[in-house]
Amino acid sequence: MSTFAASFDAQFASLAPFFLYLSVAGIVFIETGLLFGFFLPGDSILFSAGLVAAAHGNINIALLIALIVIAAFFGDQVGFVLGRVIGRPYLEKRESPRIQRMITSAENFYQHTGWWAVVAARFFPWIRTFVPPIAGASKMNYYKFLSANILGAILWGAGITLAGFYAASFSWVKTSSYVIAAFFIIASLISASVNYSRRPQ
Repeated sequence: MSTFAASFDAQFASLAPFFLYLSVAGIVFIETGLLFGFFLPGDSILFSAGLVAAAHGNINIALLIALIVIAAFFGDQVGFVLGRVIGRPYLEKRESPRIQRMITSAENFYQHTGWWAVVAARFFPWIRTFVPPIAGASKMNYYKFLSANILGAILWGAGITLAGFYAASFSWVKTSSYVIAAFFIIASLISASVNYSRRPQ
């Protein structure tokens, strides 16, 4: 990641603090909240922003992280609402039995495993863009989504940015955020397996 982030590091270093904050927060919001932003390299952007903050004293790391976490949170909230308001009515108009089976399967998944999935999805490029609208379309409990969104935004937004910020001084932090990610990914898989085994045959 640090090698790939170097290209963003050079670009971000030339920006004034205000435009760095605005650019990074904007990219995070677009990637997490709008479907067409799925291709944006959010992990590398955050890591690179942390590197730049460490190298330039005029970048406030606390403010940078706060803006990233807020952007990540509201991005997922927007995705969830779009899925609930637009995606669900669209799917319900489809009379195909296959579509209806998919809806039922998605509802069951997000009812039992959705909380873990929302948190873990933060650490998967592309997937983190699509999970919130699918959760919304699947009518996942809003408060479950809200709590998972808050935790995921903090772990991903703060974790990856701090990994970049401290990478030059402490090499072990490069993987620390992914240790956290691995925990939630494994937990989501275990939860899904347990719930699947409990399904009536």
